[in-house]
Amino acid sequence: MDAAPESLERVYRQEATQIRAALAARTGDLGLAEDAVQDAFLAAIEHWPRDGVPANPGGWLATTARRKALDRLRRDQVGERKLALLAVTDPSACSETDRQADDELLSLVFACCHPALSRDAQVALTLRAVCGLTGEQIGRAFLVSDATMSQRLLRARKTLADTGSPVRVPDPDELADRLAQVLAVVYLFFNEGYLASSGREPARRDLAAQAIALTRTLHRLMPREPEVLGLLALLLLHESRAAARFDGWGRLIRLKDQDRSRWNGDLAAEAMALLDRAMAMRRAGPYQVQAAIAALHAETGDYEQTDWRQIRLLYNRLQDLAPSPVVLLNRAVATRYAIGAEEALAEIEPLRADLDGYHLFHALRAALLTTLGRADEAAAANDRALSLAANPAERDLLTRGLSLLSGQPISRTGRTSTVIQPRSTPGQVFAMSAASSIVSASMVENPPSTSLVSM
Repeated sequence: MDAAPESLERVYRQEATQIRAALAARTGDLGLAEDAVQDAFLAAIEHWPRDGVPANPGGWLATTARRKALDRLRRDQVGERKLALLAVTDPSACSETDRQADDELLSLVFACCHPALSRDAQVALTLRAVCGLTGEQIGRAFLVSDATMSQRLLRARKTLADTGSPVRVPDPDELADRLAQVLAVVYLFFNEGYLASSGREPARRDLAAQAIALTRTLHRLMPREPEVLGLLALLLLHESRAAARFDGWGRLIRLKDQDRSRWNGDLAAEAMALLDRAMAMRRAGPYQVQAAIAALHAETGDYEQTDWRQIRLLYNRLQDLAPSPVVLLNRAVATRYAIGAEEALAEIEPLRADLDGYHLFHALRAALLTTLGRADEAAAANDRALSLAANPAERDLLTRGLSLLSGQPISRTGRTSTVIQPRSTPGQVFAMSAASSIVSASMVENPPSTSLVSM
């Protein structure tokens, strides 16, 4: 491995979160862990180009981060207890069992979801500490500047430190109170890996794998919680299609065009079994319904046989459980196939006020207008979608003029646009982000579902 910036970036993505989680678990101080990891990577930027990349980059960074944390604590008179915790830790402790690493990462997620923090602060802190996004990237999602988001993150870290709560998975009697927030941020974590919000790579398989591992750990802690089962089933169903989602050039492949023989049948079967167990508990929740929608697609051997009427009913159920304009946008995809394009367009037009800054709203609208023969309006909608899309694979799909629905080319003007950020509140941005993989799946991959209508 060379010491080029892209190599350092790759190592950061692979190692930073686990090192941060291990340090936070040992010291109980998320802020200290974040600073130490950043110090370690600054040291790597200084030393690796001159001395070469070490044989074990992750071990070097873990040891350096630990030393940087020790240095900071030695300068801090109130850090004696934390210093003792680090001092008795074996420097190689970051290479312990995978289960302990998962537990440490889950502890970090629970810390970021502390009830003392607002929902926006929980999401921002998780994106920074767990997903490894920069302040600039998080600020873009919340429609604020990098400096403003950095200040918010500092305040969130201080609030967390002031609570004095340890960085650990809560006791069993406290788990339920924090579960909804944790499931939401784990799903957000998976979404960032499934289809990255920005950057050069369209997907981050490392993040998706970590999110699944976290959900498995949650299931181990709460085996009788149906929404944990539902989320795990949902993630596995999405993951079962991973090998067929991109072509050799990294271009996104729509569901109707995917080679279903490349779908992972074992993962899908595991997900179906988990979903059956969740449904048997008769406590419906939004993750179970979303898993049911994805399961219908997994069960369908041929795209043309998709049960869109059942899918539409499931989106109605999802809207009852978790009302959102994004759910209604998804339902319109099913409406297009179950009823017709005119009816689907009528369903999404009232959503403009909430979703005008969301690229998939305009992408779906362009596809429906194309189906109805309204080419000029379709071209304008597609241009608007392209101007808002940040993921390279989605931008490529739109640039190639491929309809996200029908496979018919959308007539475009050919001009390029700068990226325009959504005019939404942070809460709306979170809601849209948390559902983004489903929207993308429904329109780009069209993931169907099972029958949870009776729930």
